[in-house]
Amino acid sequence: MRPNDHDVLILDGACGTNLQEMDIPSSAWDGREGCNELLNLTAPERIAGLHRGFVDAGAMVLETNTFGANRIVLEEYGLEDRVEAINTAGVENARAAIDGKADVYVAGSVGPGTKLPSLGHVSVDVLAEACREQIRALVQADVDILIIETCQDLLQMKTAMTVCLDILEEVGKDIPVMASVTIERTGTMLVGSDIAAAAVTFEPYPLFSLGLNCATGPADMESHIRYLSRNWPGRISCVPNQGMPEVVDGKTRYPLSPEAYAAEMKKFVSQYGVSVVGGCCGTTPEHTRHLVAALEGVTPAQREVVS
Repeated sequence: MRPNDHDVLILDGACGTNLQEMDIPSSAWDGREGCNELLNLTAPERIAGLHRGFVDAGAMVLETNTFGANRIVLEEYGLEDRVEAINTAGVENARAAIDGKADVYVAGSVGPGTKLPSLGHVSVDVLAEACREQIRALVQADVDILIIETCQDLLQMKTAMTVCLDILEEVGKDIPVMASVTIERTGTMLVGSDIAAAAVTFEPYPLFSLGLNCATGPADMESHIRYLSRNWPGRISCVPNQGMPEVVDGKTRYPLSPEAYAAEMKKFVSQYGVSVVGGCCGTTPEHTRHLVAALEGVTPAQREVVS
C-alpha cells in the first residue's frame, strides 16, 4: 500500500511530546527514561493508542515511533542490539492503530540521531551503517513511506538518503521517500545551510516530497516554504511545531491553538501549493481534527516553479 494521488496528505508526527504527557508506568521505561522508542516493545498498547487518536482525528499518515531508533542513539541506553526489534514493533504498533483502514499509511520515521558528521561527531561510514540497519528494518516491516526527518546537516541527510535509496533498489521495493529539514530561527539548518542549499542538493533525488519540520511554528517557516513553492518541482511538506515552546508552571507548552494552526496550514496549501501537511512538537489530535476540517474541499495552489 502506498499513497496515490491525494490532493493533500495529512500527517501525524508528534509522538515525542504526546508521550511526555501520558501516564507511562515506570516499569515500561526499564530505567531508560527518555528512550521513547523502547516503549514500542514495553508499552505497545500506549503507542498504538496514541496513534489511534490521530487516526480518529483524520490523519492520513502515521509516523512510527522510531525517530531515534538507530544504533548510534540506542547504544546510549544500552539497546544497540534491539534496533530491528524496536523498529519492527514501531511499524506493528502503527498498523494496529490503523486497524485495516486502506486510506491511512504508515511512514517509517528516520531521525537525525545525536551525532552529526559535519560537526565531527561521527564518521560518514559509521552513520551510514546505522542508517542502513534501521532503514532495512523499517522496509522489512513493510512501511508504506519512509521519511528522513528533522535533518540538521546536509551531509547527514545525504548519507541517510543515499543509503535509503540503495536499500530500496537492493530489495526491489517502490516506497515513497520524504525528506524534511529543520530550519532554526536563524534562517539556516544547525550547521549553517539554508533551504536553497537543501533544494539544490536533493533536486536530483527521486523524492516524494521535500519540506520542513520541527524547530519553529508555521510563521517562522513561511519564507522557506515560499522559496520551495517557487523553486522546488515536487511536492512540498510542512510539519511545524505548535509555535515556540514556553514554560508555564514548570511545564513545557506550545501556544498555538488548533484553530490558529489549521488556519496557517490552510494558507500554506492554498497560497503556496503545499501538499503534505501535519504537526510536529505540541500537536494533539485536536490540532489534527481542526486541520482536517479546515482543508475540506481545499486543493493545493498551482505553482510556477522557476526552472
